[in-house]
Amino acid sequence: MVQLNIAEGETIIHVAGLKNSFGDQLVHDNLDLDVKRGEILGVVGGSGTGKSVLMRSIIGLQLPDQGEIEVFGEPMIGREEYEAKQVRKRWGVLFQGGALFSTLTVAENVQVPIREYYPQIDAVLLDEIAAYKVAMTGLAPDAGPKYPSELSGGMRKRAGLARALALDPQLLFLDEPTAGLDPIGAAAFDELILSLRRTLGLTVFLITHDLDTLYAVCDRVAVLADHTVIAVGTIPELLALDHPWIQEYFNGPRGRVAAGAAKLKTGEAGK
Repeated sequence: MVQLNIAEGETIIHVAGLKNSFGDQLVHDNLDLDVKRGEILGVVGGSGTGKSVLMRSIIGLQLPDQGEIEVFGEPMIGREEYEAKQVRKRWGVLFQGGALFSTLTVAENVQVPIREYYPQIDAVLLDEIAAYKVAMTGLAPDAGPKYPSELSGGMRKRAGLARALALDPQLLFLDEPTAGLDPIGAAAFDELILSLRRTLGLTVFLITHDLDTLYAVCDRVAVLADHTVIAVGTIPELLALDHPWIQEYFNGPRGRVAAGAAKLKTGEAGK
């Protein structure tokens, strides 16, 4: 297990004064957010609140209209490409649906970022690394030679996660990782994320609408509404707020079911 020897509360992602718009459509306005080392931060919000746009801004796929973004203490806006790449290789990204290259096998997909950053690595070592990353995500060894079209939805998610882990990242971005999975598959993926966080010391930025996932894995949750982050905290802290969307989301029928399931899992229901 990785033991972290760092200052408590060290900020890994710092976003300040972020503004994003598409034409006349304002998505973010003066958005602030900090993510601490070693935590799993859940990001929630209604449709159109810009959860994925926020992630894309942080990882450099969306240029904000204004604001500051720092990752690992390094400014990410306006950097030279070489400098930005040195920071980017310290994180991994699992996009919705896995975003695998359909013409490459699972193993070849995992090798893509390694070939980009370390072209000197020979084919034998590449195959060994890919096999190891595939195994880390719980896929069988015979998944490596398969193409994405030969995998189930849950297997594609795990294959995408294996690629996200290819460079041994310190930071992991997950965009709706359990969307489309059945409850058993979603719960298994949640357990996998927790296991990887423990063993690798990962910091995780997790976009999700899955209440079970929020209760199962997230240390804190950031709520997007009204073009900004309106609150960040543990679920009990958020429940203490009187914002209508927060109350409807966490205290609605599904929220109450997820809360009850979480209490049963932790043995709190009978206390």
